[in-house]
Amino acid sequence: MNFPFWDVPLIGGGMLIGIIAIVHVFVAYLAVGGGLYLVLTERKALRTGDTALLESVKRHSRFFVLVTLVFGAVTGVGIWWTIGLVSPSATSSLIHIFVWGWAIEWVFFLLEIVAAFCYYYGWNRLDSKTHQQIGWIYFVGAYMSLVVINGILAFMLTTGSWEPGDSFWKAYFNPSMFPSLLIRTGVCIAMAGVFALITGSSEGEPELRARVTKWAARWILAGMSIVPLAGLWYIASLPPLAREISMGGAPAVTLFAGMSIGLSLLILAAAFFGPFLFPKSFHVTGAFFIATLALSVTGVTEWVREAVRKPWVIYDEMYSNSVRKDEVARNRSGYIDQTKWALLSTEDRADPQKLGERMFRFQCQSCHTINGFNGIKPMVKGWRKDFLDYQLQHLDELKGFMPPFMGNDEERAALVEFLYNLNRPKEETLVFRHP
Repeated sequence: MNFPFWDVPLIGGGMLIGIIAIVHVFVAYLAVGGGLYLVLTERKALRTGDTALLESVKRHSRFFVLVTLVFGAVTGVGIWWTIGLVSPSATSSLIHIFVWGWAIEWVFFLLEIVAAFCYYYGWNRLDSKTHQQIGWIYFVGAYMSLVVINGILAFMLTTGSWEPGDSFWKAYFNPSMFPSLLIRTGVCIAMAGVFALITGSSEGEPELRARVTKWAARWILAGMSIVPLAGLWYIASLPPLAREISMGGAPAVTLFAGMSIGLSLLILAAAFFGPFLFPKSFHVTGAFFIATLALSVTGVTEWVREAVRKPWVIYDEMYSNSVRKDEVARNRSGYIDQTKWALLSTEDRADPQKLGERMFRFQCQSCHTINGFNGIKPMVKGWRKDFLDYQLQHLDELKGFMPPFMGNDEERAALVEFLYNLNRPKEETLVFRHP
């Protein structure tokens, strides 16, 4: 372990990343799909001579800029900050493997920001042709940013036949790159409609409100229609263990996968039977209801995508506790000796409770807290020491979504001691020192 461990109380580091990432992804989908929505809706208004719709697009563009470039940028920085602290080894690996990909993405991101501001401030300052061209430049920049990032995220789950030292392109064009890109494209289109419902249903003039909300509903229906077939293609591209986890291997993950499908169908039904069929009676409350469903399905789906990757953070390359696959054998002879930031004195090494606490911190706490989210204390309540020891010796066999225990017999015994004492009163905790 070449980096210190950052302890996030109660929720854990992984959950903190998840919370920030889900909100950011939700807004990022708007940043891509919303750019296409703006330029096509402007084009529609100009072709039909609908000045009221054109003014509505102008108002929507201000909402769009505030949400994507202000709030979206802040959450994007938050992701980099948290992953750098919670999972520095994986972050370092992804930067080294995809260094030119990240550089290209930043170029597209810069183009995206400049074009978005030019588009917003270009209203009534640029002729319509130039203004639409800037809108298209924004959309291309935003979509290409998605294309680059998607390949990197897909690699974390489907490394395929890639081995360390292989080319950038072999890593980038991994088995799930194209199916996941198609899914995200459909979601971006749908999300553009979701956010357009919020501003459209807030319009004061009834006829305009009806036109905009029905137009936005069409975007939701069109985007969501892409997802089912793309989803089947994506599932077929997954490694066998990941597919098994999502389809019954881990009941909680299977439940969340089912929730993702159920919430998606609910969004479709709400959009069809609401703003599409009855645009005149559609209210802003309904828009926020659909947006809440969209945020929920984003969160559930991203959680499933992360869960099926277990026990890896980079599939078949690095375990969720940041130990590389090729380091397992070396760590079995002594994990703490390989952990630069364990910071244990010779006296502490002889104390099973302190040694066990460090083993838990560096091997388990990337996924488990003690008393909070995925807390280990209630999980091991009532377990005998021999049962704890058996579990640790066969951890990856008994629970396929968990990494194997890495360490020697002394370190395993210390972790058993630490876990066993979690549910004992402090005054009853027995500390056995090694001679």
